[in-house]
Amino acid sequence: MENNRKAEAGVDRLFLDRWSPRAFDPAPLPNEVVRTLFEAAKWAPSCSNEQPWLFIYAITKKDHARFLDLLLPGNQIWAKNAPIIIFLFAHRRFETEGKPNDWSKFDSGAAWMSLAIQARLLGLYTHGMAGFHRDRVCAALGVPEEDYEPVCAIVAGRYGDKEALPERLKARETPSDRKPLADVAMEGRFK
Repeated sequence: MENNRKAEAGVDRLFLDRWSPRAFDPAPLPNEVVRTLFEAAKWAPSCSNEQPWLFIYAITKKDHARFLDLLLPGNQIWAKNAPIIIFLFAHRRFETEGKPNDWSKFDSGAAWMSLAIQARLLGLYTHGMAGFHRDRVCAALGVPEEDYEPVCAIVAGRYGDKEALPERLKARETPSDRKPLADVAMEGRFK
C-alpha cells in the first residue's frame, strides 16, 4: 500500500504510518501481542490518575461473532476479518470522589491512541469506529451502564488483502491526508 503522507514538522514516521485500514488479515494474534496492546493503553495519562478506561475484547470465534453483531452493518462488512474486536468504555465518575468525571472520555481516547501506536510498533493496524449499537453494547457485554459509557469500537490486526473489500471501499483503502497545521494549532488566540 502506498503512503504519501508528508509532515509539516519533524515528527517520527510512526505517526504518518498510523492509519485506519479496512482490509485485515484474519490470522489470530498471539495472546502476548494482545496483552502488549492493552499494556500500552494502561500507561496512558489520565486526570487524577483515574485511568477510567475499560477495554472488553473478543478473540475467540464465539465472542467475535457476538461482538461483530454489535457493529453497524457498514462496519460488519469489513471488520469481520479483523482477528480482534474491542469495545472501549469510559467510567462515568471519579472512583475516589464519586463525582462525574467530565474528562473520562478524553482520557479513554489517550488510552486508545496508546494502543494504536503500540500496534504500529508491532507492525499491526487498528481502526476505531463510532458505528456500533451504543444502545445495546453495555447490556450485551455485561457492562453496568450506570457506571460506564461506551466510547468506540476498535479492530486490530495485520494488514490484509485490499481486493477482499467491497468495490466501494477499495478506493478508500489508503492513508488519508490531514488538515494544514495552521488550521489546528494557533498561537496566542483563534485566527
